[in-house]
Amino acid sequence: MTKLNVGLLFGGCSGEHEVSISSARSIAQALTAEPNAQKYKLLPFYIGKDGGWRSPEIAQQVLSSGTAISVFEEKPNRWQFPAEVSAVDVWFPMLHGPNGEDGTVQGLLKLMQVPFVGSEVLGSSAGMDKIAMKMVFAQAGLPQVNYVAVTRSQVWSNACVFPKLCDEIESQLGYPCFVKPANLGSSVGISKVRTRAELEAALDNAASYDRRIIVEAGVVAREIECAVLGNEQPKASVVGEITFQSDFYDYETKYTVGEAEWFIPADLPPSVASEIQERAIQAFMALDCAGLARVDFFYVESTGEVLINEINTLPGFTATSMYPQMWVTSGIPYPELVDQLIQLALARHTK
Repeated sequence: MTKLNVGLLFGGCSGEHEVSISSARSIAQALTAEPNAQKYKLLPFYIGKDGGWRSPEIAQQVLSSGTAISVFEEKPNRWQFPAEVSAVDVWFPMLHGPNGEDGTVQGLLKLMQVPFVGSEVLGSSAGMDKIAMKMVFAQAGLPQVNYVAVTRSQVWSNACVFPKLCDEIESQLGYPCFVKPANLGSSVGISKVRTRAELEAALDNAASYDRRIIVEAGVVAREIECAVLGNEQPKASVVGEITFQSDFYDYETKYTVGEAEWFIPADLPPSVASEIQERAIQAFMALDCAGLARVDFFYVESTGEVLINEINTLPGFTATSMYPQMWVTSGIPYPELVDQLIQLALARHTK
């Protein structure tokens, strides 16, 4: 049987570069172990923080060490790819954050006319931009927290405009609220605010990361997640819950061992779990996603409300990450999950 060359694309120009490497190492291990090794040949490609694509030889060095390469002797030619790119039969992009899961790389792979794992341009870009995402969710009738969309120009405006903006946020949302850059992942640039002074500082901080900002009302709720797998007829995993002692699920809590705890499956009434699974699929379909996504929810236990928070179209994919672990609990081992995602990419491309 002729093996398919799987182009594992990782690294990238984002603050989640190291997370991408960790995800790619787990995928590489799954592809080179049986039974996947009989079907696929791994061709890794590393995108450095300088934006240059590096050869499988260099990419394998990064996978083996688990460490990013920060300095290269040569300057990158972003218009030229390694020669081995032409041999790729199916791409497996595992790039987290901007310049990776926001539709930019997906558009490039689409132009290559080679199948690739995950959502295409629309689902990726809408899933990355929290404002566009919430507008789609609202149109689809998915309940969510109240929010206000803000632009950098409003924040960095004259002394007359900025106070009015803060007045509007206070009147519509109150405190506490969360200020977030619209197009970053891993909780980068997010602040929880309780006072006017904190709001002003948080808006200024978020504006330094992105020209689009979203401010969301705070809610006392349990944080629930659900994994989705498929194309036109996606299925939902069992649901999981994240608990933590910090003020909110920030970057440090996410990536510091022992700071957060997962429960899979979550201890929820069956009716609530089913509702979350249904809404996860609804969100997936509303954004025209494909392959995989993790959908995050708030469960307000005091009222029984289920509110959608966000969707992640390329979630963390280490063997211990929430997305694959929810599928392991649902009966799909990690290597089989990797295989299914490749087969879904091939099927979507054929159609």
